Amino acid sequence: MGEKMNTLKHFVIALCVVFAGFAQAEVAKKNNDGVTVIHLDEYSGYFSAHETLASLKPGDYEFVVTNKSDKLVGFQIQNLSSKENLDMFPLEPGETRTSKVEVGKDGVRFRCPLNPTPWYDVDVIK
Repeated sequence: MGEKMNTLKHFVIALCVVFAGFAQAEVAKKNNDGVTVIHLDEYSGYFSAHETLASLKPGDYEFVVTNKSDKLVGFQIQNLSSKENLDMFPLEPGETRTSKVEVGKDGVRFRCPLNPTPWYDVDVIK
């Protein structure tokens, strides 16, 4: 009986660790103007999001992008289906800039145009 309880205890602890990892990404919140804010850290070759990007809905967004690398990087955001540029700018090391865009029903995609990174496609929940 003691061995089964020990196994169950280890299973519950492992399960808690897994769920804690999923819980780290916050849900995007709206600011006082009703604009949803997404914080992105840009490193040399990839982005890291503070909030989950899985539940975006059409509307106004602010992408707050911080350059966490030691070199010049850039931020480019486009409409996902039409590939229309919504915003694009460079970022010096340590610099933070905000891109205010309207995310339509198709979603958006973003990347760094200076240091080749893959496009990050963000579909919108319909």
